Amino acid sequence: MKFAYNHFNFNVLDLQRSLKFYKEALDLDIVGDIKDNDEFTIVYLGDHQTNFRLELTYLKDRHEAYDLGEQEYHLALKTDDFEAAHKKHQEMGIIEFENPKMGIYFIVDPDGYWIEIIP
Repeated sequence: MKFAYNHFNFNVLDLQRSLKFYKEALDLDIVGDIKDNDEFTIVYLGDHQTNFRLELTYLKDRHEAYDLGEQEYHLALKTDDFEAAHKKHQEMGIIEFENPKMGIYFIVDPDGYWIEIIP
């Protein structure tokens, strides 16, 4: 029996705001969706390089922020131009934490999820 990574989920309060963020900050595009007009919308984002997808789940009746605990988890993306990515994210004001010694930094999305950027 074998398993392979498929997707990771973030629940979001404002789907359009999140889609805009992920397109502008990380150039992720919609690669699929599931819509239930009464309760939820799920949108899958892809990088057009791997089969891994980020699932954004929007629950229509949810209005309060999600409890993200102590943020002891994160999603990581690598970039082929670390300096340009860092500059862009710095200009966007979304860098939450930097670790120059390790050569990484973290951005934060509109719902508070941390995303690690690595070279």
